[in-house]
Amino acid sequence: MSKTVIPKGYQSVLDLYETQVAIGKLRHIFQDKLAAVLELKRVSAPLFVDPATGLNDDLNGIERPVSFDIPEIGKEAQVVHSLAKWKRMALWQYDFYEGNGLYTDMNAIRRDEELSNIHSVYVDQWDWEKVLPAGSRNTDYLKTTVTGIIAAICDTAEEMNAKYSALTTDITREVKFITAQELSDLYPRCTPKEREDRIAEEFKTVFIMQIGDKLRSGEKHDGRAPDYDDWSLNGDILFWNEILGRSFEISSMGIRVNAKSLDEQLSKAGCDDRRRLPFHQMVLKDELPLTIGGGIGQSRLCMLLLQKAHIGEVQTSLWDEDTKRICKEGGIRLL
Repeated sequence: MSKTVIPKGYQSVLDLYETQVAIGKLRHIFQDKLAAVLELKRVSAPLFVDPATGLNDDLNGIERPVSFDIPEIGKEAQVVHSLAKWKRMALWQYDFYEGNGLYTDMNAIRRDEELSNIHSVYVDQWDWEKVLPAGSRNTDYLKTTVTGIIAAICDTAEEMNAKYSALTTDITREVKFITAQELSDLYPRCTPKEREDRIAEEFKTVFIMQIGDKLRSGEKHDGRAPDYDDWSLNGDILFWNEILGRSFEISSMGIRVNAKSLDEQLSKAGCDDRRRLPFHQMVLKDELPLTIGGGIGQSRLCMLLLQKAHIGEVQTSLWDEDTKRICKEGGIRLL
C-alpha cells in the first residue's frame, strides 16, 4: 500500500520545465556554497565497492545491498549505501590536510526503502568529509559545522527565491540543538518520529544530537551503523516542511569514530566480526585521520527549496502503481 499523501490544495508553483531548470541551478549554487563554508574540494567517487574492504555503509544493519559479480576480476561488488567510510579512506589516500576536505556526488540504490513522499529506492547525496583541525573533536566544532551547513542552505534558498518569484521558501537560520535523550525527556509518550515533528514544528530548524546508542528507556531514537559516526558526536539536521506539515530530514552527519569509540560501538552492536576488516583495522590502529562528515540529500533539498510535495517531482525512480495513481489524481507529475 502506498504511503504517498497529497497535501490538501497542493499545486506545484513551478511547471515541469521550470522545475528541471531550477534543479540544475539549485545544485550548482548549493554545492559551491557548501564547498566554500566547509573548505571542501570535489572528488570522484565509486558507485560500487568490494565488500571485503568493509567500506560499504551498513546503515541500520538490516538493509540488503545490491550485489553483482564482475567475472573479469573474479569478485563480487556491492552498490554503495553511502560513502561514509570510503570518504575517510580517501582523505588519507589523497593526503588532505587538517581543516580541508572533500565532497562528491553519491548515488545509491536502497532496494528495501519504504516508498513515500520523501523516500525512493534511488538515493542522491552530496557526501562530504573533512580532516578535523587539531583539538576540534568535540561538540562545539560539530555545532559550528552544522551552523555553516544551514547557512549555506538558507543562502541557497534566498538565491532561488530571487530567481523564481513563485518560490517563497523561508528557512530559519537559528538552530535548536537538542540531544536524543533530551528530546525523549521532553516528549516521553511520543514515538521518535512524533518527537521530531513536534520539535521541528516549534523551532523550524533543529539538530538532534547523539543518535545511535540506547536511551534511558532502553530504546534507540534511530539506528546508526557502529563504525562511522561516534554516537556521542553526531546528529540529524531537520527542517519543518510547510508543504507536508512534518519534520524533514536533510542530513545525517557527525564526527567519526576514533579507536576508542569504534571499539566500544562494535561491542555494543554485536559487530565484533568487523574488527578484522581492513578499514576497521586502520581505525583501531589510529592509522586514519580524525574526520567529520555527512550526507546531504540532493533530491530532499530540491524538494524543500522548490516547494515540492513528492520526491518523484525532482528525481527519476520506479514507483508502485498505487503511488502513480495517487500522484496522478492529485495533480503531481512524477519524473
